[in-house]
Amino acid sequence: MKGCNSESSSKPDRKTVERNRRIHMKSLCFKLASLVPPQHFKTTNSKDTMSQQNQLDTAASYIKKLRERIENLKERNEKAMRSQLGSSKSDIGYIDPEKTAMMGSRLPVIELRDSGSSIEVMLISGLNKNFMFYEVISVLEEEGAEVVSASFTTIGDKVFHSVHAQVKISRVGVDTSTVLQRLQDLM
Repeated sequence: MKGCNSESSSKPDRKTVERNRRIHMKSLCFKLASLVPPQHFKTTNSKDTMSQQNQLDTAASYIKKLRERIENLKERNEKAMRSQLGSSKSDIGYIDPEKTAMMGSRLPVIELRDSGSSIEVMLISGLNKNFMFYEVISVLEEEGAEVVSASFTTIGDKVFHSVHAQVKISRVGVDTSTVLQRLQDLM
């Protein structure tokens, strides 16, 4: 006899399990659709009137567009980093584009650009060449600049560090030759 035993009464039946699964899936689909900005939905249908399948398709195409955009931005960033290497021969610490192929043996490379009220420091180092990045920031701050942003990008076996700083007191300025010398000593 298949009577009531304690195991079957504590275990939910198949209908309940399936209903809970459907409710859970519906809430996950709703969360996913809520993450897609409204402008990515077709103008004739709102999010509320679209079928769940259409909402999932729209979310999938939005994710693909985001991935393409990320790849595009990475490529643009790499091109910008490469173009910064040979942007202006008048900058202090200019790097000759012909010499960039031989840089591996002479890393790290320091480039400093002074545009009056702001300073940009570009450091190129190898993956195995370690230095304390906070020390670079400290040198800038000790010389009268306030760091606005700092970032790095790895391209191949090189690490490109970029620091943007503003001069704290514009009439006093920052002596870029002193900053460059201190950074070279640091490396």
